Amino acid sequence: MMLHLPAVLSKQQVAQCREALDAAQWVDGNATSGQQSARAKRNQQLPEGSPAARALGDAIQDALGRNARFFSAALPLKVFPPLFNRYSGGDGFDTHVDNAIRQLRGTDFRIRSDLSATLFLAEPDTYDGGELCIEDTYGMQRAKLPAGDMVLYPASSLHRVSPVTRGVRVASFFWIQSMVRDDSQRATLFQLDHDIQTLSVERGSNDATVVSLTGIYHNLLRRWADA
Repeated sequence: MMLHLPAVLSKQQVAQCREALDAAQWVDGNATSGQQSARAKRNQQLPEGSPAARALGDAIQDALGRNARFFSAALPLKVFPPLFNRYSGGDGFDTHVDNAIRQLRGTDFRIRSDLSATLFLAEPDTYDGGELCIEDTYGMQRAKLPAGDMVLYPASSLHRVSPVTRGVRVASFFWIQSMVRDDSQRATLFQLDHDIQTLSVERGSNDATVVSLTGIYHNLLRRWADA
């Protein structure tokens, strides 16, 4: 399931992020690449563990913690500390699949990458190219979203970033280990949760159908989740 999450960060928060990012020192993006990615990747990245990366990553995780739609879709168990990249001057990232296991350098923190996330930090009209292209069961899906919006998609998907031919594409990217590792099960729970919330508004939370569906949701979550 590929999902667009609007306004994860407000425009003011994006501006604060960009002020810090534009003043930071960037390095070759292959500093965090695996063998496959190193051949495909052409961009710059904020060094992992730098003061700016930590502070901005904490702000993003705080925003995610307040985002009910993100929780419903991802059912997060662990979130890898957000990283930051930028593309310009023809930079791009050829088709690849993300590593199944991500480990935070110098620590024993590691996650299984069930979901990948890209949080856009540049307005789409400020650069040409830079679309995130994701292959799924419905064909090629493309995302080039307003600054502050995020796209969430299975980490197992083949994906690429098309070359940026004008301006600068800036984004945060990270991975999530879900309590429910199967994408189709997560999609079922997400749809069921959405329908329960809609019915709750229409009928009230004490409606018999709402109560029944809520029980079904939690029983499925109990069966499928590892917490």
